[in-house]
Amino acid sequence: MNFNMKTLVVLIMGTFMVYCAAAQEAAMPEVTGPQITFEETTHDFGDIYQGDKVEYEFEFTNTGKEPLMISNVQVTCGCTASYYPKDPVPPGKTDKLKVTFNSTGKMGKQNKVVTIVSNAAGANKVTIVSNVLPAKTDDGR
Repeated sequence: MNFNMKTLVVLIMGTFMVYCAAAQEAAMPEVTGPQITFEETTHDFGDIYQGDKVEYEFEFTNTGKEPLMISNVQVTCGCTASYYPKDPVPPGKTDKLKVTFNSTGKMGKQNKVVTIVSNAAGANKVTIVSNVLPAKTDDGR
């Protein structure tokens, strides 16, 4: 067989690309259990006033292959609360995690992280953000 240099380089490059693709596929294991995929992981309430109570629902889908079971939701302080589904979420189904924030006693930029404890792989967290302004007075100022 008579190879010229150009043919040899193309052959080597092709072999290298096939090797890299196979290595990348092997590095990304297939998800076999439940998996939480959030539509969004951060919600910014913007400016709110001290004493306001706000809430937001984070929508998620179980993109895994087994039922998702949320056993607990951990919040960073007593000013944040949550509601989560107590029943298993089947594969392919969507549900909501409701997070509430009470700004009483808070001022300035707030960043609260909510950690979802479940049977899904990986760390699953959502964040709410707000800027708490001084409470409004009776005359609206």
